Amino acid sequence: MRHPRAAFSAALGVALAAALGAVPATATAAPAPAPVATPSYVAYEGSAEDKKATKAFFDAVLRSVAEKRAANPGARVVTVTYNASTAPTFRAQIARSTQVWNSSVSNVRLQEGSNPSFRYYEGNDSRGSYASTDGHGRGYIFLDYRQNQQYNSYRVTSHETGHVLGLPDNYRGPCSELMSGGGPGTSCQNDTPNAQERSRVNALWANGLASAMKQLSSR
Repeated sequence: MRHPRAAFSAALGVALAAALGAVPATATAAPAPAPVATPSYVAYEGSAEDKKATKAFFDAVLRSVAEKRAANPGARVVTVTYNASTAPTFRAQIARSTQVWNSSVSNVRLQEGSNPSFRYYEGNDSRGSYASTDGHGRGYIFLDYRQNQQYNSYRVTSHETGHVLGLPDNYRGPCSELMSGGGPGTSCQNDTPNAQERSRVNALWANGLASAMKQLSSR
């Protein structure tokens, strides 16, 4: 997450609204974070690098899920497993995000568990909160303390989780669009995807997973 007037420039940033409380004294660093980019209005609006990173993140999660699916082809539900143990400050927000997405889409389900396809981390980072890959075929979401104090922490987490499911940023969208992030301003409190976003995620997981499974079977 980032804000055009703040020094937040992220791989997949978002800026959002409402206080969370005191900043924890310690931080858990995310693995191999991407280099810090120079803040700019263009980057805040969504640069080509942002779009590329979003796709790389989604592809990494998709591959991980496809591999597990291949090992258990009889599974009736496509499940994306995550680990939230390294973001204890945001347990409530992560639980809420999971509930929001699981009640919004039908072709994929988020679930906390072992052998995760992505992880949540927390800490301090001038880039704010973002989604990225660890360089080893897995994804992670980093939740920044300061940003989650300034903006709606539940919207931040749901937005970043939207990247896990394949949605890109669209900062020019209205508050009702979850992936508009900080575009609507600090008064926006919505943490739920709209109908178009829900439909897009369902389509991505119906078509994307089928394609990933086909690639695996052809190896």
